[in-house]
This record gives sequence, structure tokens and C-alpha cells, in this order.
Amino acid sequence: MWPTHPTAQGGLKNPPRSAPSKSPRLKSSTVCADRKDMDLSAIALQGLQQAEIQLGNAATRLAGAGASPAGANLDIVDLSTEMVALMFAKTDVSVNLSALKTVNQIQKDAIDLMA
Repeated sequence: MWPTHPTAQGGLKNPPRSAPSKSPRLKSSTVCADRKDMDLSAIALQGLQQAEIQLGNAATRLAGAGASPAGANLDIVDLSTEMVALMFAKTDVSVNLSALKTVNQIQKDAIDLMA
């Protein structure tokens, strides 16, 4: 039996929730930014991976818009929310690529200073 919420009529049954999605989840890394041997490029690459996962999740939700397993046409996707998610993913990719380019330039400058 599904859990009930108390109401004035004595309770209201909740419908079953859908199974959790098997899409990739955002990952947290063990790279610590406060360590002496931190790898700046790893931090930027982790950000790129997270942006890729966000993009994939938003694209999957958009691709499933209007489709249901029973063949009924259900529009359960908030298109404005998904477009915002796509724009955030695009911005995240841009920022992390910029950070990766900056790391590359810092490493080149450090090598030039040592030479």
C-alpha cells in the first residue's frame, strides 16, 4: 500500500514514483585544489566532464518530450527549463575550455622561465 497524506477526508494515496533514471550523474573528484601538487588541468577537465553530463541529461529529457511507453502523447518536459540547462552546459564548457587554455599558457610560461 502506498503511503497516505492526512487530509480532512481521511487520506489521499500517492501514485507510485517512476524508477530513477540510469543517466550519468555528476561526479565529484578527489582532486583537492589546496594541495601543493594540484593539477590545474585536471580541475578544468573535471569541469568539462560535468558539463558533458549536464548536456547529455538535458538532451535526453528533451529527446523524450512528448513520448511515453504506452504511445500516449504526454508533454511532461518544461522546455524553458531544459533550454536553460543547455545554455548552462554551453557556458560551463566555454569556461572550462578557457581555463584549460590558461593552464596551458601558464605551463608554457613556467617552462620558458626554467629554460
